[in-house]
Amino acid sequence: MSGLKIEHVSMRFDLPGGGHVQALQDVTLDLADGELVSVLGPSGCGKTTLLNIAAGFLAPTAGQVTLDGARVRGPSAERGMVFQQGALFEWMSVRENVEFGPRMKGMPRAERAEKADHLLDVTGLGDFKEKAIYELSGGMQQRVALARCLANDPDVILMDEPLGALDALTREKMQGLVLRLWRETGKTIILITHSVEEALLLGERLVVMAPRPGRIHREYRLPFAAAGVDADLREIKRDPEFGTRRDEILSMIWEMEEEIMGRTERA
Repeated sequence: MSGLKIEHVSMRFDLPGGGHVQALQDVTLDLADGELVSVLGPSGCGKTTLLNIAAGFLAPTAGQVTLDGARVRGPSAERGMVFQQGALFEWMSVRENVEFGPRMKGMPRAERAEKADHLLDVTGLGDFKEKAIYELSGGMQQRVALARCLANDPDVILMDEPLGALDALTREKMQGLVLRLWRETGKTIILITHSVEEALLLGERLVVMAPRPGRIHREYRLPFAAAGVDADLREIKRDPEFGTRRDEILSMIWEMEEEIMGRTERA
């Protein structure tokens, strides 16, 4: 029963004026311990809704999520979340942000300081520990968010477009960092993205979702994440198989978007 299991999950949102939106329909996804899964799909396919259900922020209207056999009924430190924007405490220093979770758990000061220092060194922020959050660039803030999540030692890390707001160069560096942290920590990770290239690079397993209602359309097992831990990501992108998969998935999503537009026009 180990791992994160999403079992026949559906989510329906009732509208104030009547009617409803079926955001997800019968989604099943099993993640083994230490697996890195990227989730991709057109806007409105329910990716973030699915992640929020896994995090315990939303209760599904049908189905269930379990972690190591225990049903998810709300947020928990076992499931850490990294948002598109860092959601950091602006009034705290970098170190204080990373120490926050361990401090809430009652970890002794010396122990949590040692943990924070280690994670900030790993994420390349060793020289910025006492800086205020507003003094950091967007990429550095996302590194703090990753370090803060890891400080809680979650079993599963849920990442909702964590690199989407970054410039291209910073995003590439952060992609490499995510892969290294995955390999070094052995954490189970689900990463939501709108970028086909990012989904290919960061998913040893890639899930493509289809919209209205949101459901799993196709899954891929990929070699690029494991290879990218020790290789230049630009070299990975030059792999002919990478290009073939990228073109295939882009066409798939483009067809979905065309279908959505057609439905809208007919309505």
